[in-house]
Amino acid sequence: MPPAAKAAPRSARMPKADVVEMFTRLRELNPHPKTELEYSTPFELLVAVALSAQATDVGVNKATRKLFPVANTPQAILALGEDGLKKYIATIGLFNAKARNVIAACRLLIDQHGGEVPRDRAALEALPGVGRKTANVVLNTAFGEPVMAVDTHIFRVANRTGLAPGKDVRAVEDLLVKVIPADFLLDAHHWLILHGRYVCKARKPDCPQCVVRDLCRFKQKTAA
Repeated sequence: MPPAAKAAPRSARMPKADVVEMFTRLRELNPHPKTELEYSTPFELLVAVALSAQATDVGVNKATRKLFPVANTPQAILALGEDGLKKYIATIGLFNAKARNVIAACRLLIDQHGGEVPRDRAALEALPGVGRKTANVVLNTAFGEPVMAVDTHIFRVANRTGLAPGKDVRAVEDLLVKVIPADFLLDAHHWLILHGRYVCKARKPDCPQCVVRDLCRFKQKTAA
């Protein structure tokens, strides 16, 4: 977890009625939210999310648009080899370690899962380079599981707004799953990450354009 995530200011807890109203508004604004990572299979999503650590979705998409037409299965990427994979992802931060992990994950997927991405948290987290957040993204986005993947954007929004204040990522994740009504939980990850990326930004939140400004418990709201 990036150090900045631990430093997000925590606000007073948002009442249950306001939580419902918050997600009602976010859903009205964007009824069918999607990840900005480009993928067409669970395996492509797994690779894209693994590559996205400390990198932008835009940067990852630029790389995978060249990689996936050539190799988009564990067998095909394993055939490329580590050096061959690096040529496609060299523009992404930490590409050496990521290439090593993706190759090792592909080998494990072939040896233990028949080349398929498992729909199981423990099995996903056993893959090299796959932590809890990546596993949650795959479970939620590829398999429709109502789980919450907390990145720095979601951590910031949860603490600032008072939706789910917590001192670390796991505390925020557990509280989000508890306080978000079941009707909203499947898409909540996408709504919160997009809100954090484009509105509730780290350095200067765009409070005047925020659809939940009146519900938010953040005290240092921007005026313009």
